[in-house]
Amino acid sequence: MAIITLLTDSGDSDHYVASIKAKILSINPGITLVDISHRIAPCDIAHAAFVIKSVFREFPRNTVHLVGVDSIGGKDDALIAVQLEDHFFVTADHGLLGLISEKNHQSMVELNAVNPVFTTFPERDVLAPAAAKLASGVNITTLGKPMVGFKKMMDRQVKANKRLITGHVIRVDAFGNLVTNIPRDVFETLSKGKNYTVQFGGEKFRKLHTQYHQADQGDCFVLFNSLNLLEIGIYKGNASELLGLGYDSVVNIMFEE
Repeated sequence: MAIITLLTDSGDSDHYVASIKAKILSINPGITLVDISHRIAPCDIAHAAFVIKSVFREFPRNTVHLVGVDSIGGKDDALIAVQLEDHFFVTADHGLLGLISEKNHQSMVELNAVNPVFTTFPERDVLAPAAAKLASGVNITTLGKPMVGFKKMMDRQVKANKRLITGHVIRVDAFGNLVTNIPRDVFETLSKGKNYTVQFGGEKFRKLHTQYHQADQGDCFVLFNSLNLLEIGIYKGNASELLGLGYDSVVNIMFEE
């Protein structure tokens, strides 16, 4: 089954998403289209990277992911098709792919390099046709000019030692929950047999929850979520607003020897 996912910053109040879909279906009406989100903040590459990284591996191998976020990019940002972790991505070469995987790409081409189409709507006129062809079984190497590598943005890294893990909030979700970049496996390795304190803002917690509802309504919870990342929230409330924390806020886990 041919699948194309769509992730854009086009919103849902204009014709843009429908036009992208129409272009794909005009090439192959048998393709299954899956909307990941069209409410990425305009040109917010970090937001887009978090969303696509969180979900792309759950799709079958050879799924094509059209990422139409900041597609105009800078004047030197090419439009590209990349095979990465047995998935295909069509997007602008503005650094997003480096935020979703540390693995080497399998194949990569620059789209629109031969007989270029000059357009103000590259998602429809360049990315959509490339995605449709990939989903229809066309070899990626026939779609453009070979490239050696794509641009990579550097993400915040967790710092960890025997006494301390320092991470940051990497996403405030629609519920106001604070998702951090602190992974479960790092915490479990360092916390064995030790007492610990989770500190963020002016708050300190000495235990983790396993479910959201273990906290009373209006109280704070701290747990590892379905992405195996440390998450902080307020049950039936907005943690970002009530705690005054947001993207890039520091979260520490301190261990007692």
